[in-house]
Amino acid sequence: MKKIAIIGRPNVGKSTLFNRLIGKKKAIVHDTPGVTRDRRIEEASLGDIKFHLIDTAGLEKAENESLQDLMFRQTEMAANEADIILLMVDAATDLTPDDRYFAKWTRKKDKPIILVANKCERKDSDITDALSLGFGEAVAISAEHGLGMEDLYTALGEYLSTEEAPEFPEDETEKERLIELAIVGRPNVGKSTIINKILNEQRVITSPVAGTTRDAIAIDWKYKDHDLRLIDTAGMRKKSNVVDNLEYFSVGDSLNSIRYAQIVMLVVDATDALEKQDLRIAKHIINEGRALIFVANKWDLVKNKDEYRQELRYLLGKNMNDVAGIEVLTISALNNESLDELLDAALSSYEKWNKRVSTGKLNRWLEEIMAHHPPPIHKGKRIKIRYISQTKTRPPTFMLSLSQKEGLPDAYVKYLKNNLRESFGLAGIPLRMMLRKGDNPYAKNNPR
Repeated sequence: MKKIAIIGRPNVGKSTLFNRLIGKKKAIVHDTPGVTRDRRIEEASLGDIKFHLIDTAGLEKAENESLQDLMFRQTEMAANEADIILLMVDAATDLTPDDRYFAKWTRKKDKPIILVANKCERKDSDITDALSLGFGEAVAISAEHGLGMEDLYTALGEYLSTEEAPEFPEDETEKERLIELAIVGRPNVGKSTIINKILNEQRVITSPVAGTTRDAIAIDWKYKDHDLRLIDTAGMRKKSNVVDNLEYFSVGDSLNSIRYAQIVMLVVDATDALEKQDLRIAKHIINEGRALIFVANKWDLVKNKDEYRQELRYLLGKNMNDVAGIEVLTISALNNESLDELLDAALSSYEKWNKRVSTGKLNRWLEEIMAHHPPPIHKGKRIKIRYISQTKTRPPTFMLSLSQKEGLPDAYVKYLKNNLRESFGLAGIPLRMMLRKGDNPYAKNNPR
């Protein structure tokens, strides 16, 4: 496997991207510069691309034989042994003299360089400044939230191509015996009450006072021969409303619970109108690739139930098309109503989240789709989709091989995703679709 080194000045997010691509939290991430000192090498993957990834210390000018100089030497060794360099900058700040200095230093290595602009989830982010480094347009990502991974996949695909549409056998380790189910939402929507009623005991404290739950509490439970870990979390308010450090860390704990769970139940208060914060939490869950279940609690207190359902479906359809067909469950935790349906829906979502579709079925489906609604014409040529394969589960991720990457509208990709959900029973599940330019792997064996 080829080696890829992540290089950049301190605190641009190198270790965060490293952890995401290796699928484990091995590199320490902290705001303090200089946490990473030695280079670390691990096996990593992005879609169907597998490689060795090297995490490095932040590049800093340093005096000879100082600690920073020794760290620099480690980074230089990583750059020398790498086949590809990911040069990372911080999109939330202006380029620094160190960014420009080490861009020139990296260019002298005479290796493929992919410029990556991290922290693009922030409102003040800007990737246009990175153009001045001379590496072309930067790949915009958020390593922390997993955004932009499809674009990074495409950029890496220019140098790490595969020769065929592979069949990816399901790894026995993909499904854990223990299913982690996180219950999240704004304060006082009834998350802790749901936990207590499922367990039939006062396992966690409930109170009308917002913020009663501070730590994420995990409780192991068995339901219909399935081992579950139920995770009660602190309520998540708008970021601007979080003023003290204790609440800040509590919310951070809730976000970590989402990241490491397989299924996430987003609970809303059915007596309140759906708020923007509810949708922000939902989009965060989707961006993390978790199986999402939408739960409207306190249903017994809703007077006009039909009107509420219609309004809720409209808002979810408008704002959450990434999980088209998501089921909305209405419950009353206090009255112990519909809690079995809640757990059944969780198990059903878990199975769909782990679902794998064979390459043969996918390509027969693709033939029918293109016959009914072919891709558009771009620059005088119709875009051809050569084949499709599923590269991973959790969430289901698909790779399209195209005659040309440019020109396939987002609306057409959305159409393919929605049809995939409908055809293969994946309603309400976040799907990821990666685009790659490539040849038909079957053309050699089937010349025409």
